[in-house]
Amino acid sequence: MSILFRYVSREILTASLLALLALLGLFSFFDFISELGDTHATTYTPLSALVYVALYIPVRLYELMPVALLIGSLFAWNRLALASEFSVMRAAGLSMYRLVSWMLALGLGLGMLTLGLGEYLTPYSEQAAKQLKARATTGVVAREFRTGLWAKDGNTFINVRVMRPDASLLDLNLYVFDRDFHLRALRHAAQAVWADGRWTLRQVSETVIEPGRTRTVRLPEQTWESAITPDLLAVLMVTPDRMSISTLRAYVHHLRGNKQDAGRYEIALWNKVIYPVAAPVMLLLALAFAYRPPRSGGTGGRLLTGVLLGLGFHLLNRLLAQVTQLLDWSPPAAALTPVLMFAAAASMAIWWQERR
Repeated sequence: MSILFRYVSREILTASLLALLALLGLFSFFDFISELGDTHATTYTPLSALVYVALYIPVRLYELMPVALLIGSLFAWNRLALASEFSVMRAAGLSMYRLVSWMLALGLGLGMLTLGLGEYLTPYSEQAAKQLKARATTGVVAREFRTGLWAKDGNTFINVRVMRPDASLLDLNLYVFDRDFHLRALRHAAQAVWADGRWTLRQVSETVIEPGRTRTVRLPEQTWESAITPDLLAVLMVTPDRMSISTLRAYVHHLRGNKQDAGRYEIALWNKVIYPVAAPVMLLLALAFAYRPPRSGGTGGRLLTGVLLGLGFHLLNRLLAQVTQLLDWSPPAAALTPVLMFAAAASMAIWWQERR
């Protein structure tokens, strides 16, 4: 590892860290302002909202990393160009191929760091944030395990094995306890459908535990009143974009095995796999802006361009994910398209600048 590579890397990493902190502070401030609308004096206080935003920080870090790298590297290359350091590097024999290889190596390292963040920290931090808000606003305590989603509503423990996109529940178990936490009833339903503010259980089998005996009742349908709603269940579950790769793979396999639509989770899986490649692409894109005469001005315009390009990459990812799900396109192609488009743009820009 050369001294020059370490110097350039340090400049880029320092500027990217500052950009990441600035973006993180801005987005966290907006998140906090948004959460203040849900606060009330008794349970979900402004302090609780602040803790919620703090728990959500790893999610924001994962989302903003490519944008921060682009803005930070643009700022670093702009500083090197203004100080004529970039011109000296090129005059000393530093080839464009060497610069590109440095950006690829640095970007892949940062991409793997981003992958580790999304794999081991983001799913748990988002779940903890949602648990905090759900407990403070509704009093419902819930968590997702391999056996499905578990929730507590009063003295009833609820286990949902499968939640469909239409908000219907499959393989539902209700465990009813008394005040002394003695099991009094077990209710199983093959399906639960939400309508008119309540659940309708279908193919119900209820076992009631009485002193000295048990009795079982089977009903085709039964009404179930609960604080658990489809919106609450959707909030409590980690969104596909935040799940780890191993969890997504297992869930896609489970859905396919049960002949269910796994498109949304396949798109999220491929986006997670391809996402680390965004870091080197952003660094290459910023490198194209290093070719500029010293004291030529336009620093603000370049930084604005970086912000717009980074946000454009993020929005294009989201847009293609939605379009792919609607039109049944190939998930790998949808995940690769933004990266390939920006990589092609960066390559063309570097080639054009080098040719000049």
